Amino acid sequence: MDILKIGVLTCSDRAAANVYEDISGNEIIRFFKEVLQNPWEPVYRVIPDEKEEIVSALKSMEEENCALIVTTGGTGPAHRDVTPEATEELCQKMLPGFGELMRQVSLQYVPTSILSRQTAGIYNQTLIINLPGKPSAIRQCLDAVFPAIPYCLDLIGGPHMVCHESTVKAFRPKEMS
Repeated sequence: MDILKIGVLTCSDRAAANVYEDISGNEIIRFFKEVLQNPWEPVYRVIPDEKEEIVSALKSMEEENCALIVTTGGTGPAHRDVTPEATEELCQKMLPGFGELMRQVSLQYVPTSILSRQTAGIYNQTLIINLPGKPSAIRQCLDAVFPAIPYCLDLIGGPHMVCHESTVKAFRPKEMS
């Protein structure tokens, strides 16, 4: 079985400058360690909030055969928050349902989640998902959207993702199971 590659891209000026540890990227890695049965490896990077650097990192991760790229940070309304714009620049198809669900879930915890601009899209045969930067919000959002990720990868010609059913249940139509 081939090793599944998952890109983990932290977009943060301060984390990139080593002002603080990248807790958010590590939370994403911890999540996938818990839920995946597949052999997998992270392709991990921390970069500043610069649109051109984000686009370049996303392209590089796709070229390294990441079936899934999960970003964290840069989804708010601040001037330097440009992760969704970088994602939209590359993707051939946007999947707004991911962002809609993540905001809906986050609203249960914090009213300012309406300011978040999480999104997702398809770049060639790679699914890119933009998550918020707060570690607790990352877990909440991944718990909400993960059930659709394995089937999405199936539909775009990506690798078959298998998860620990005791941790999270992926949804696939009966004919795909």
